Amino acid sequence: MSRFAVHFCAMNRKYELKERARRQAETRQRIVEAAVELHTSVGPARTTISGIAERAAVERHTVYAHFPDEPALFQACSDHWTGRHPLPDIATLAEIENPVRRLRSALGEMYAWYESVEAELALFVRDASVVPPEITGRRLSHLATLSDAVSLGWPRRKSVRAAIGHALEFETWRSLVRRQGLSRTQAVDAMTRLVSSV
Repeated sequence: MSRFAVHFCAMNRKYELKERARRQAETRQRIVEAAVELHTSVGPARTTISGIAERAAVERHTVYAHFPDEPALFQACSDHWTGRHPLPDIATLAEIENPVRRLRSALGEMYAWYESVEAELALFVRDASVVPPEITGRRLSHLATLSDAVSLGWPRRKSVRAAIGHALEFETWRSLVRRQGLSRTQAVDAMTRLVSSV
């Protein structure tokens, strides 16, 4: 009888630990989703721990228990947001042999991505000074890697690489499409001509 009681207690304890871990994971996910909702609606600079806690229906100390510092919270938010809005695949673009077609494809995909995340990305850019550098560095690193992949087959001049990097920037797309009124195709054409003329 006592062996059965010990076994039952051990099983019950395992169940309780699993249930506790599940609840903690759910709470963590609610906190991340609340932070992402605030980051993408009011911006990172105007997001507070109190606001995150209120939206996640938890206490402030619970937020700190899951995320002891801002970089940890920003990292979780960035991972969640990027999972919902993946950047264009560099490997697929690198497979395109013709440099002009590769550039046009990269610009088309980046500009389509910018269109889909414009409002949110504009807030991230506006509030870049409060975002940990390692988080903003990921997007910039992706752009640099993409620029390197797109630059293959073009003359190896610094000005060509700079023109490609400039063409892939969010602010370049915003200027051409939002402020100058070009369509995505017209913006791609304009930047392709720019890079080809350097």
